[in-house]
Amino acid sequence: MGRMATQKQGEFILEAEHSRTKPPPLYKVLLLNDDFTPMDFVIVVLQKFFGMDRERATRVMLQVHREGMGVCGVFAKDVAATKVEQVVSFARQHQHPLACVMEEN
Repeated sequence: MGRMATQKQGEFILEAEHSRTKPPPLYKVLLLNDDFTPMDFVIVVLQKFFGMDRERATRVMLQVHREGMGVCGVFAKDVAATKVEQVVSFARQHQHPLACVMEEN
C-alpha cells in the first residue's frame, strides 16, 4: 500500500493511499478419482504434499473416492501449479494414474 505525504501547517503527515488493485486469484488443487490408484497411496500424497494428518487425509481421500474429486487446498497460482506438478510426478514415479488439477477458486 502506498503512502502519500500531505502538508499541514509546516508538518508532513503520511496518509494511507488506498490501492484499487484486487488480490490475485486463488486456486483450488483437486485430486480426481480413478479406479486404479490405491486409497493408501492417496493418503500418502495428501500427507506428503499438503501437510495433512492421517485423519484429515483419510477424509479427503474418501471424498475423492465417493464424490469423484476432493479439495487438497487453496493456494496462489504458482504454488498450486507446483503442487499439481509434484503430485502428478510422484504418482507417475509410483506407476499410478492419479490425476491432480487446479481450478480458480
